[in-house]
Amino acid sequence: MNRMSLPTVNVLIVDDIEHNLTALAALLARPEVHLLVARSGVEALELLLEHDVAVAILDVNMPGMSGFELASLIRGSPRTSHVPIIFLTATSQDAIRTFQGYEAGAVDFLYKPIEPRIVQSKVGIFVQIELQKRQLADQLAATRQMLEANEMLMAVLSHDLRTPLSAVMSSAEYLMRASIDEKIVSVGKRIEHCGRRMSRMVEQLLNLARLQGGRLPLRRTDVQLDALCQAVIEEFSPHAANGRLAYAPHGDLGGQWDADLVAQAVSNLVSNALTHGEPGMPVHVRVDGASPHEVLVSVHNRGAIPADVVPLLFCAFSTATRAGHQGSGLGLGLHIVRLIARTHGGDVNVVSNEQDGTAFTMRLPRAARRQVDLDESEGARA
Repeated sequence: MNRMSLPTVNVLIVDDIEHNLTALAALLARPEVHLLVARSGVEALELLLEHDVAVAILDVNMPGMSGFELASLIRGSPRTSHVPIIFLTATSQDAIRTFQGYEAGAVDFLYKPIEPRIVQSKVGIFVQIELQKRQLADQLAATRQMLEANEMLMAVLSHDLRTPLSAVMSSAEYLMRASIDEKIVSVGKRIEHCGRRMSRMVEQLLNLARLQGGRLPLRRTDVQLDALCQAVIEEFSPHAANGRLAYAPHGDLGGQWDADLVAQAVSNLVSNALTHGEPGMPVHVRVDGASPHEVLVSVHNRGAIPADVVPLLFCAFSTATRAGHQGSGLGLGLHIVRLIARTHGGDVNVVSNEQDGTAFTMRLPRAARRQVDLDESEGARA
């Protein structure tokens, strides 16, 4: 039963002499190897149409179609072009003939009489490579299924949660407007605040699933980061009105980005600074467009991050990033910022110490890497 369940790999051997085929079959027999035997080039091609093989062992001197001609046909077909080919020949070693074999697509060229252990070892390597390829393909398929299921779950959750959340927030707004009792108004504000926080969590979970699965394609458009950042900052108007948010744009801030994703990244950085920075101290948002190739978005606040926490800042669901702020979120904000930055070809880093405070800097290339390379090439030619 165990042997029947073992995966098998096809190995093709081609020779017009029967006792050579018998000897090779005995030499290569092992539980994970299934031998495909052909006595001519035509038979070999018919077998290759029906089966995938890990390696093909071809005799060079065959009537009708030589091993070199067969190898050229194998290499010329998209279905079999990847198949490794080992040539066997009884002809004395000749540099020109050997070169002809490698030119025909061989990965190795062996001379008879062959050394059994060498043949077994070489074929065994290709068998193991094929088994590993299958294992990786299975793992990739399983990962894709998991990501699709994860994204579907997040989509269902976000869709199903939005409806009751909207009802909760509408009810909270009604309480605040309709009641003159300060306690009821206070409760309404608290409900609305919690509802908005839950809504952000739902959006973060959905975007995380899409970003990690590579299923949130960038919609690059011409964006002015100064206007985008100004709009994000206005969402935090109560903090801005209190003087906590200071905004300083500088240089050329135009580029091609996904406006919605970049706005979310900036919003996450600002929210993180307001939540975890020293209470009452200002948060500075700086956007620097001095470089012709990229724009830097920096968010600075007073207060230092413990050195042991810094390596965990960009990890998903990290409890260390929420220490002292257990109600602030899921620990996804900075992780999503990094995903968004890297999706654009950039990155994000942090510098934090007691003297200077904490600064997160997101680097955003102005355009896709390929376009930047093209522009630089055109400039060099000019």
